[in-house]
Amino acid sequence: MNESKDYITHPDEMGTIHISEDVLAAIAASAADEVEGVSGLLNVSGTKRSASKGVRLTRKDEGTVIDLYLMIKYGQAIPEVAERVQSAVAGAMGAMAGFEPAAVNVHVGGVSF
Repeated sequence: MNESKDYITHPDEMGTIHISEDVLAAIAASAADEVEGVSGLLNVSGTKRSASKGVRLTRKDEGTVIDLYLMIKYGQAIPEVAERVQSAVAGAMGAMAGFEPAAVNVHVGGVSF
């Protein structure tokens, strides 16, 4: 399997693990959606499939950056919810994929009532 833009390569002592960007996006979406105060993810242009709805992965020199586009429930403190989303997504990536993102950016697109 050649390195391509559709896979993140994770070197391991026994070899190399290739994880699909779609899998990472699904992990990020699921983790974000479970955070109290998040009402849902927004579909944004530039994302690939429904598995990555509201999630965009960008590879940079310092690592992979995860951008999440979401709606917040009315009455929730936006900075607190955003911080919980960042922690949940980074934790899920580490636990499930052994992958530490360079950054987790949260974009709040609106408030749902």
